[in-house]
Amino acid sequence: MPAEWERQSSIQLTWPHKDTDWAPILPEITAVYETIAREILKREDLIIVAPEGTNLPFSTHNVHCPTNDTWARDHGFITVVEQDIPHSTVLLDFCFNGWGQKFEAALDNQINRHLYDQGIVKGTYESHLDFVLEGGSIESDGRGTIFTTACCLLAPHRNQPMTQQQIDDRLKQWLGAERIVWLHHGSLIGDDTDGHIDTLVRICPDDTLLYIAGDDDHPDLLEMEKELQTLRTIDGRPYRLLRLPLPRPIYETAQNDRLPATYANYLVINGAVLVPTYGQPDLDAEAMRIIGQAFPDRDIVGIDCRPVIRQHGSLHCCTMQYY
Repeated sequence: MPAEWERQSSIQLTWPHKDTDWAPILPEITAVYETIAREILKREDLIIVAPEGTNLPFSTHNVHCPTNDTWARDHGFITVVEQDIPHSTVLLDFCFNGWGQKFEAALDNQINRHLYDQGIVKGTYESHLDFVLEGGSIESDGRGTIFTTACCLLAPHRNQPMTQQQIDDRLKQWLGAERIVWLHHGSLIGDDTDGHIDTLVRICPDDTLLYIAGDDDHPDLLEMEKELQTLRTIDGRPYRLLRLPLPRPIYETAQNDRLPATYANYLVINGAVLVPTYGQPDLDAEAMRIIGQAFPDRDIVGIDCRPVIRQHGSLHCCTMQYY
């Protein structure tokens, strides 16, 4: 499984529309998606998935099919590369069941087949629809190590009664990994995903890990930091750890629920890193500065994601990259 910073061919967005949970703030969330789309199109191809009749402002690879929601990271193909065959990719189609049957996802679970049948995404199709796996739950360094979290992959209504070892074995086989690093600490208040790794810890070039800091409301993140300090690379060396700030609390005013804002949910594209910002200039700037340390050769671009977190996701959750 390639690292996210390797050369990409395209990024997928599944566009918000009036029949999604975005309906109450559709103009606001559409504006965010348009900003993301413009930044992607400066650097690589863009795939937009949307139902027929959706007003799409961009001339790109548009795919029309029904959708439940917009979280392309979790319903999109997971790409692996055949190491012995140049330019050969395998498109792994896993089951997306709304993060453990929390939300309806039957339509989203059919998007990959539409992309493949229309020739928009190219490669060898491989069905794993009998196994639940979301793209946001795994991170690859491109050299045989996959990071994930036990709280997500072992959560109810995913792949029970499989054990951690059984899941570990399958991930190694399907993702071409030598080892799976399971984190046993870390979660965000308001998170629907049961602890996706892309909200907590991200793998970066040169054996670097970016991770979010803990606070009094998130003591488990402090335990996660201790766990990261004990980890070693596949070569036996400690990781370089870069600590991201945690945004100050942001609440959904209607329910007074704390939203899961995190700077770890950035997106790496060709030549740039798109970083979620939350209207907190000091912390937004600090997060962008630290992420820039991990990606010194890329543009660091802030995207205001305050509308996105109102549905308990952020920037990375909205996207999926293809190689």
